[in-house]
Amino acid sequence: MIYLRKAKEEDLPIISNLAEQTWPTAYGDIISAEQITFMLDKMYNQGELLNQLRKGHTFLIASDLKDDVGFAGFSVINSETQTFKLHKLYVLPKMQGKGVGKILMNEVVDQIKKQGARFLQLNVNRNNKAKDFYEKTGFKIKETVDVNIGNGFYMNDYVMERAL
Repeated sequence: MIYLRKAKEEDLPIISNLAEQTWPTAYGDIISAEQITFMLDKMYNQGELLNQLRKGHTFLIASDLKDDVGFAGFSVINSETQTFKLHKLYVLPKMQGKGVGKILMNEVVDQIKKQGARFLQLNVNRNNKAKDFYEKTGFKIKETVDVNIGNGFYMNDYVMERAL
């Protein structure tokens, strides 16, 4: 059984820890170890996560009661078009294929629909197998982007969108 809870400030170290455990598997064959380290340091440090929380991001943590096994993070990005963005969705490698990602995705969709969302967007690396998961949950490729994240690194992504 998977349980979800809304993360609070004291849960931010859990999100960082889960990211550190999932990213090498998620990206190890796609980007360099140096880029993984750079991105984790930039996007999952406590100050950055706290800043996101204070700017209205919602973080959900999935657990099996014994261990925290995944997380998602989302926020509104355009209130006029009622477009939300799924910024983060990661599940521990040992728990992948067991429905945790789907549970997190369904909860994100349920929560944003209650806020009047019409669209949900996300970015996914063009070579990441997670793209297939997102397509199965109703996302379609909207555009291709190369985002300069600094230090000579780029995110080579698809922007995907799902109408709600």
